[in-house]
Amino acid sequence: MLVLGLSGSLRRGSHNRRLLAAAAAELPAGVQLDVFEDLSHVPPYSEDEPSPEAVRSLRAAIGAADAVLIATPEYNSSIPGQLKNALDWASRPFPDNELRDKPVAVVGASTGLFGAVWAQAELRKVLRATGARVIDGELPVGQAHAAFTPGGRLADPELRSALNELLGQLLDESRSGVDLCA
Repeated sequence: MLVLGLSGSLRRGSHNRRLLAAAAAELPAGVQLDVFEDLSHVPPYSEDEPSPEAVRSLRAAIGAADAVLIATPEYNSSIPGQLKNALDWASRPFPDNELRDKPVAVVGASTGLFGAVWAQAELRKVLRATGARVIDGELPVGQAHAAFTPGGRLADPELRSALNELLGQLLDESRSGVDLCA
């Protein structure tokens, strides 16, 4: 089984990339998480333009995945612009797009106390509008600069347990094809 990881942060050393790596370490045998590395190459969305290579690559990666895990920071109480832009491209053509009926979970990390809670809520709203099957759960990792062990796992056992629960829901949703949020 393949889970596609998307980081809403373009920074290589970002806390959200670390959160995706922590999630990958928690996945059971036989499940692989591949992080999409070309988000920064996705140009601004325009209906007047044909889909460029980076967009075709994003759509193909989503289509090939059994599920998607998105880790987002919070910028100005919302979703980073590049992530929203990529989802706009991925949601076309509507309604027959690669996100449609795809199981998706959202997590987030930030250096503040709240762990990108507002961005996660906004992102789930956007994903539902695309037709994705969105897991109705969140994982806010606050004070992310101190949230990881030197080995890259979540230091807080409760956060690690919550991550495992969310991943379990995502994998179950992928296997069953039943909407958990109905």
